[in-house]
Amino acid sequence: MRVLLVQALSMDEASSERVYPIGIVSLATHIQGRGYEVELLDMNLNADPFGALKEKLLSFRPEVVGISLRNIDPLANKTSSLIPPFFVAVRMIAKLLPQTRIIAGGTGFSLFPERLMLALPEIDYGIVGEAEISFPALLSSLDNPPALKGLCLRDGDRVKVMPPSQEFDLSTNYLPPARNLLDPSSYLGINSYVAAIGIETKRGCPFQCSYCVYPNLQGKRLRCRQPAGVVDEMEFLHKEYGIERFHFNDPVVNIPDGYLEDICQEILRRRLKVKWGGFFREDHLNEDNVTLFAKAGCECFSFSPDGLCQESLDILGKNLTEEDILKAARIAAKSDVISIYHFMVNVPGENEKTIEKGIRLLERIYDLHSRKRNLGTVILNNIRILPGTPIEAIAREKGVISAETDLLYPTYYNPKPFETLRYHLETLHLCKNVFMWQGVK
Repeated sequence: MRVLLVQALSMDEASSERVYPIGIVSLATHIQGRGYEVELLDMNLNADPFGALKEKLLSFRPEVVGISLRNIDPLANKTSSLIPPFFVAVRMIAKLLPQTRIIAGGTGFSLFPERLMLALPEIDYGIVGEAEISFPALLSSLDNPPALKGLCLRDGDRVKVMPPSQEFDLSTNYLPPARNLLDPSSYLGINSYVAAIGIETKRGCPFQCSYCVYPNLQGKRLRCRQPAGVVDEMEFLHKEYGIERFHFNDPVVNIPDGYLEDICQEILRRRLKVKWGGFFREDHLNEDNVTLFAKAGCECFSFSPDGLCQESLDILGKNLTEEDILKAARIAAKSDVISIYHFMVNVPGENEKTIEKGIRLLERIYDLHSRKRNLGTVILNNIRILPGTPIEAIAREKGVISAETDLLYPTYYNPKPFETLRYHLETLHLCKNVFMWQGVK
């Protein structure tokens, strides 16, 4: 059976940062040894993505197409949507190869499986969440699939969605993506900021941030790979493809305590000269592990405390304090590693007092980083409202959204009277950021 795995468009403009589609490469790795002929296409790499899709479909003529929708929109406060190009891709597959089975998946699809399958009758099946076990099992039973974890299938005019898998054992069953199936070299040198090559070290997130869907899709239990296996993959990519920069894809890279430290010790033991970054939890950072991380090649501490004051932190379910944020900033600011901070603006309960507290927190972060000028940027976003999250419930209760609101398309929590707050804070941040880097006092 010929199987084509497609990464649908994940960006809305040519200048956007691209990332290696580790999800479809991992799936291809799991099925290539089972008698399937597998090819891959990342639509994001092509100047004419739909032309590339058409050419691949007609030359390979797959019997099954698995299409991954990673992002439903670009986020970053944008109002553009990635759903229209996904619709076009699915319908093109169905038009050109009407007998081909179409299976949808990916994080974006997993947020709206019923909604998307009802809107796109061309999709035969979907898989919510991780698919290493369910996807191969579905390929072997396309005419009458059993009740597989995460399977989405049609039942008359309805769509049934099975609970997603959250049990795949990464410590024993993880297969490093077979990068020869999609050459990583094509991704080198195309980004200005983000490391294009991702490494997955774990799945699951024990935290309960009120806007986040990771625990729903991956579970709350941490499932970690063996540290040596993680570094094996990095070393292979470094030696075979010359890759020097990586991004750890985990929701939080520095949990559980000691795990990232073990990876770093392994990097140092092998004298592997690479750079890497990820999203760090502030209250798991200390002077010793920051020193170790920097020595092992960490080039960027990405922090996502999200709340600019204690009231916002509590509403967002961060289980952090302002002092946790400032302590992490003090430690990171002493290092030679760049730091980036992500915050959310106009969260539920925002008022003049919380705004003033947020401004003071931003100013303190800049003051801490001013001596070594190692603050990369501060990113300010409104909250993207996603289904099944506490923020969705709050937004409905406060009338920010209604029963008719279609969350499939860009919907942010940004009610009056502070709907322009982000622009005021961005002006403050941009002045400080430019002046800091230019040495203007």
